[in-house]
Amino acid sequence: MTMDSTFRWALPQLFAGQAQKEIFHNEALARVDMLLHGAVESADEHVPPASPAVGACWIVAAGASGAWDGRAGALACWTEGGWRFADPRAGLSLWIADRGHAMLHDGTGWRDCGVGGDGFHVGGARVVGVRAAAIADPSGGATVDAEARSALTAILGALRAHGLIAA
Repeated sequence: MTMDSTFRWALPQLFAGQAQKEIFHNEALARVDMLLHGAVESADEHVPPASPAVGACWIVAAGASGAWDGRAGALACWTEGGWRFADPRAGLSLWIADRGHAMLHDGTGWRDCGVGGDGFHVGGARVVGVRAAAIADPSGGATVDAEARSALTAILGALRAHGLIAA
């Protein structure tokens, strides 16, 4: 059985005796270029930008219209020849410039990755934030027990303040 494109990214393949091989080769290079960069402008746009820069890419949001109609979830990249699209595969991870973190395609849809510029997120909730000030060493107190309780109270207070444990 002869395939006219690759299995994973639908890159056009060349065949013996094929006319204008450079067109197919250049199309494959354009797709490779958009997939290997690993960054997009946004994942929240459903209307193509009016004047995109060559090489700029987006993850097409739901409700897409215009040149993006019917392409929700796809990677859209503006090239000198117009829009090029690639359907995501499970494991594709892209940096989203306007969100400041990456998104991962899980095989059914895009989801936010856990690491962002403001901390580590699980299920959309920040569980580890920016580094807080150090907790002072215990001091004073008449007994070791009082100092230990004070230190533990400070540690628990810091963890609660940063949302790392329940209040």
